[in-house]
Amino acid sequence: MNLQSDDFELMGLPRQFALDRAMLDERWKELQKQTHPDRFAGEGGVAQRVAMQWSVRINEAYQRLKHPLKRAAYLCELFGVSVRAEDNTAMPTDFLIQQMEWREALEEATREDHLNDLESEVASVKRKMLQKCEQLLVSEAGAQETVQTVRSLMFVERFAQDIDRRREQLEQ
Repeated sequence: MNLQSDDFELMGLPRQFALDRAMLDERWKELQKQTHPDRFAGEGGVAQRVAMQWSVRINEAYQRLKHPLKRAAYLCELFGVSVRAEDNTAMPTDFLIQQMEWREALEEATREDHLNDLESEVASVKRKMLQKCEQLLVSEAGAQETVQTVRSLMFVERFAQDIDRRREQLEQ
């Protein structure tokens, strides 16, 4: 293993968007057992620090790969295409209109069933976006096209969190 390996190589998984979550979880546990600092307690401080570096690196890779949005953004980066979410917030007009409609629906939601309907719609859109990522993230050209979908997914995930917050408000 090499600390400089990409996350997929480190975890021994194919470099693709679609991942077997059970396999990822199993591989993470296996690598954590091999590199846990406690296993190196008798070998001194240097060995424990190296083991800690490995443990941290493995956890970072696991966290990035287990979350579909993070995995999509990471694959774009591996293909040499930056998502630039911090400084590029431009969105297609139809997506912005959809966001405004969702916001209005969220503000007007006064019952649990209203929130459930909105949540269902958002989940459906998210599934379609993730399917698009899976189809496109096989080449640099696909990664170029995926960047907009990844940025849109960031908004969709935040909105899903807003639905949860609204649900909490209604419960109070």
